[in-house]
Amino acid sequence: MKPETYVSLDPAGRGSSFLIAAVMKIRPGFHVNAREKSEEYLIATDLKAELPAGFSGGEVVYPKGKLEKFAFSKTPLNVYQDTVTLRMPVTALANAPLGTQHIPLKLRYQACSTELCLPPVTLTLDVAINVASAASASRPAHAEIFANAKQ
Repeated sequence: MKPETYVSLDPAGRGSSFLIAAVMKIRPGFHVNAREKSEEYLIATDLKAELPAGFSGGEVVYPKGKLEKFAFSKTPLNVYQDTVTLRMPVTALANAPLGTQHIPLKLRYQACSTELCLPPVTLTLDVAINVASAASASRPAHAEIFANAKQ
């Protein structure tokens, strides 16, 4: 699985707030543990951003998982399946560097099938943001990813 990243503004003007998203497409027959893990031993899905100078960020918004029953667990587990979108609010500060800027993300998760769990992995993702000098220059982008998200 190679998650894709998106930005809700292109360009994002200095002084504007926007969302970045990591979209996980989980293979059929597999699931990953939701952020709110149902058992202590499970590895929760975790997204962290290493915001460079000129940006500030808020808490990652994780979708609710779905309780599913698996042969290897007595209790239903809270999991993500199919396509899952993790979103994080970010603000381009007044001193954000102009032009294309990169925000590195680290995504940690564990994928499991009904029979086995793969080892947990941490992927490094990259979000490219085009920074403009004025907030008024901001333009919405990727409406299909951010349509129902709160800024």
